[in-house]
Amino acid sequence: MPTFRSALRPALLSFAFVLATGLAALAAMARAADEVAVDIPYDTFTLPNGLRVVVHTDRKAPIVAVNVWYHVGSKDEPAGRSGFAHLFEHLMFQRSEHHDGEFFEPFTAVGATDQNGTTNADRTNYFQNVPTTALDMALWMESDRMGHLLGAIDQAALDQQRGVVQNEKRQRENQPYGQVWERLTRALYPKDHPYGHSVIGSMNDLDAASLDDVRQWFHAWYGPNNAVLVLAGDIDLATAKEKVARYFGHIPAGPTMARPPVDVARRAHSTREVMHDTVPQPRIYRAWNVPETGNPELQHLQLLAYLLGGARSSRLDSRLLHGDRLVDGVSASVSPGQLGSNFYIVATVKEGVDPAQVEAVIDEELARLVGEGPTAEELERARTTIRAGFIRGIERIGGFGGKADVLAECTVFHGDPGCFREQLATLSSATADDVRRAGARWLGEGSHTIVVEPGERTPLPEEPAARPEPFELPAPDPKYSTLPPAVDRSLGVPRTTQFPELKFPALQRARLSNGSTVILAERHEVPVVQLAYVFDGGHATDPADRAGTAEFAMGLLDEGAAGLGPLEFARRAELLGLGLGASASQDGASAWASALRENLDPSLALFADMVRRPNFDPAEIERVRATWIAGIRQQKARPAGMAGRVLPGLLYGPDHPYGRLGSGTEASIAALGREDLLAYHRRWVRPEGATVIVVGDTTLAEIVPLLERHFGDWAGEDQPPAPVELPQVPLPPAPRVFLIDQPGAVQANIFAGHLVPSSTDPGAVRLELANGVLGGDFTARLNMNLREDKHWSYGAHSSLGGALGQRRWLVSAPVQIDRTGEAMAEIQREVADFANGRRPPTEAEVARAKAIQTRTLPGAYETAWSVLGTISGIVRYGRPDDYVFRRKAEVEAATPAEVADAARTLRPEALTWVVVGDLALTEAPVRELALGEVQVIDADGKPVAR
Repeated sequence: MPTFRSALRPALLSFAFVLATGLAALAAMARAADEVAVDIPYDTFTLPNGLRVVVHTDRKAPIVAVNVWYHVGSKDEPAGRSGFAHLFEHLMFQRSEHHDGEFFEPFTAVGATDQNGTTNADRTNYFQNVPTTALDMALWMESDRMGHLLGAIDQAALDQQRGVVQNEKRQRENQPYGQVWERLTRALYPKDHPYGHSVIGSMNDLDAASLDDVRQWFHAWYGPNNAVLVLAGDIDLATAKEKVARYFGHIPAGPTMARPPVDVARRAHSTREVMHDTVPQPRIYRAWNVPETGNPELQHLQLLAYLLGGARSSRLDSRLLHGDRLVDGVSASVSPGQLGSNFYIVATVKEGVDPAQVEAVIDEELARLVGEGPTAEELERARTTIRAGFIRGIERIGGFGGKADVLAECTVFHGDPGCFREQLATLSSATADDVRRAGARWLGEGSHTIVVEPGERTPLPEEPAARPEPFELPAPDPKYSTLPPAVDRSLGVPRTTQFPELKFPALQRARLSNGSTVILAERHEVPVVQLAYVFDGGHATDPADRAGTAEFAMGLLDEGAAGLGPLEFARRAELLGLGLGASASQDGASAWASALRENLDPSLALFADMVRRPNFDPAEIERVRATWIAGIRQQKARPAGMAGRVLPGLLYGPDHPYGRLGSGTEASIAALGREDLLAYHRRWVRPEGATVIVVGDTTLAEIVPLLERHFGDWAGEDQPPAPVELPQVPLPPAPRVFLIDQPGAVQANIFAGHLVPSSTDPGAVRLELANGVLGGDFTARLNMNLREDKHWSYGAHSSLGGALGQRRWLVSAPVQIDRTGEAMAEIQREVADFANGRRPPTEAEVARAKAIQTRTLPGAYETAWSVLGTISGIVRYGRPDDYVFRRKAEVEAATPAEVADAARTLRPEALTWVVVGDLALTEAPVRELALGEVQVIDADGKPVAR
């Protein structure tokens, strides 16, 4: 669905950097890996109307990424129309002149994946991956909205999407710390600077937007000469030239609009402010305005950000998290922009600690790094981390940050699709002195600091809307011309009648001498090997008074092992280019590794230490425990977190294995001792009956001896534990409604659900189809009602969890708070009409749900991680190796009558409702609905005395 991305303006290497440092995983690449080719080959051409096209061929899957970037963002908005670029992005997902329906509908029918649109200060983009056979449809749709949109936009469409955007704004500001980015934007830039207002804009400006504004915006910015189209995947240059000319060649160019000049808006003095919010602990935000994207100093600042706070072994982590233990989290990052960029430091202060202490340490560590420069070892880790992230990122052709994104961003901002090569070279050749000089030049005076302290939130004032100054659009440049129309658009969207076959790698099996099964799926597109050691256990095995044991124990595995402390362990992993992690789920647990092929043997050695010989050091247990409990309190400050914590107990009952919170409670985590963690590891992290899943650039002949070397002599102690018993839970005899107070909330977060049969139930696939019709995707009934029809919500959905026992079926909808009662009534009606057969699934709805669940499959397994995730499900639920093909056949064979029968599993008379919002505004309308008994509870699920 269309979505707004925050005012952090992403640029070329931002995805690689975030991937490398943010997914707890893909850290650094050893220098030996420099020989690995890091490139995205491409061809280019330009149509006579100015549309620039970039083509990259990648035949690994029968899909094509279609990525259109328009060089316009919030920086181009006139005074009084803040948020208009983003509002227009939403309007582009409405109907066009030759397609009378939601933009998503034809894409849903063919199984598009990674479809979305985003807006930031500098650009607006639209992207989707489609089966190769559906490329004509995708190009027809993109060209129809580029060339034939305005005749289809009326006041109703504008009002609808305005309401959706305003609910998106409420949803973001309703979160803890949600006002910070608006305040930072106002502080960092003068009001008249192109970056001086937020991307999502003000309510008043959004209300003031008119159809005349829409028309002028479209004519000014949405011409082909202001766009870049990237086609990446199963396509070649000749095919691209023919198809793009056919669909886009007739569209006339628009005017060549003036661009604001680069203006970093460097600040002469540092400033600060304190704001209050309903948050559990203080948080410090510090930001500087730094050079624009493409400036080599920005790459040097990226390296500095990594060294300062972008990795587990960074200086701020080492000092504030591990040494002085003053914070529960700290980070440093660079957010690039075309006119100027930002450097951020964010620290979540431990409860009871004076934020001034943390600020003093930040000052010290920054001054030391800038004064002395990084060590050779630090610089090597930083360089290779960003490079490794880039390698892993370009496994994907599209979506956020895939190859199409990289090529489009380079073309739009630098006029060179291959600009990433120069930026990677800058990173690779950077010296310690380069990094030091960039820090000294840009990270001194001129920062703005916001300290958020717990307290009562004050609403941000909305500035009054101003009337934009009138202006005449310049005439298009006469150098542009058009091609004769080659498509009869009156015939409608091209039909896709053939679809590529599902391909899933063959699963090869072996057995280790320790009793573990090895499953390998070979993938040789990138030189990376992904592994997951999958165990039984999980949240369901937590003792009744020790909720969180499994998750806490698994979370500690990578906090030092085999006598190495957490920082040294992290450094060794980073130098190998090794990502590591472990976690528990409801029914099991897993430890995973992402290793570069060049370093596979030493990476497996470190992975084996983590799995087999974790330290469980008492001092580290106490450090992680404090941060963990702080995380629980953060959960309880967020609307979805509050609901997520009370729902297991309400649905299953507190005594059921699934009724305990996987993350634990403050009391249960505080009560955990080292012996509890050792006991969990001893009982459940054991090789007998476990499975090692390997996906990537290796063979069975290579990987099995390596696994034998590092795991073959491993043996569990005592007898393996018996499986956990999962008693059947009866549904409640009548609906129940639970209200949680969130004072000052501008939205109500509505949840409703009940238990349904296990993922292993024979009817599971048909129930998943039924859920798809009701709420499983953007075009399902719930979202079309609450978002697209009534525009009370940014999104309403329903979902099915996965479980060996009964699983959860849940509706979720954040809605504007003055529509709480009406929205609940609509949800109740939609569920009841669907389940009781008053509005059974239509043939078209079932066909759409089937298309989503089958035609998306050729593109669903583009990455090794997606393949590994599917194999994990095969292992967890005891499915056959060809399950993906069997499931596809079952979906294709399902009839509307069978889906309607599955819908009867849903029981509107047995729903458990949880509503999080300001009780002063939600309680009365909810009680008036008389859906069921109403109780007020707190974020721990305990009744609130009234």
